[in-house]
Amino acid sequence: QVQLVESGGGLVQAGGSLRLSCAASGRTFSSYHMGWFRQAPGKEREFVVVISVSGSSTYYADSVKGRFTISRVHAKNTVYLQMNSLNTEDTAVYYCAASTLVASLRVGANVNYWGKGTLVTVSS
Repeated sequence: QVQLVESGGGLVQAGGSLRLSCAASGRTFSSYHMGWFRQAPGKEREFVVVISVSGSSTYYADSVKGRFTISRVHAKNTVYLQMNSLNTEDTAVYYCAASTLVASLRVGANVNYWGKGTLVTVSS
């Protein structure tokens, strides 16, 4: 069993930065690929980024490529999402997810675990 707890959300002005964290409980963190999704008001949840178990492979949605950076620290059982050059379209609840399959994280299907989310609001 893995529990995921996101933190770091908040209110930021357009052009600003935030760093989200996802802390995972359990000793099997190192067995899971990790990802971030987001859901804006009135919209469906969408894929943001995934990082492989080793951290050597990452895949980003085109909408965040070049602005967001994912990383993971196994010793801390934590995944980070550094978000720069934020704009109002980035406003959403951001969810952390864990899966044994990278493909599952890229489509948001058959994901093993989800966090409860953290709200990011970008003001103009």
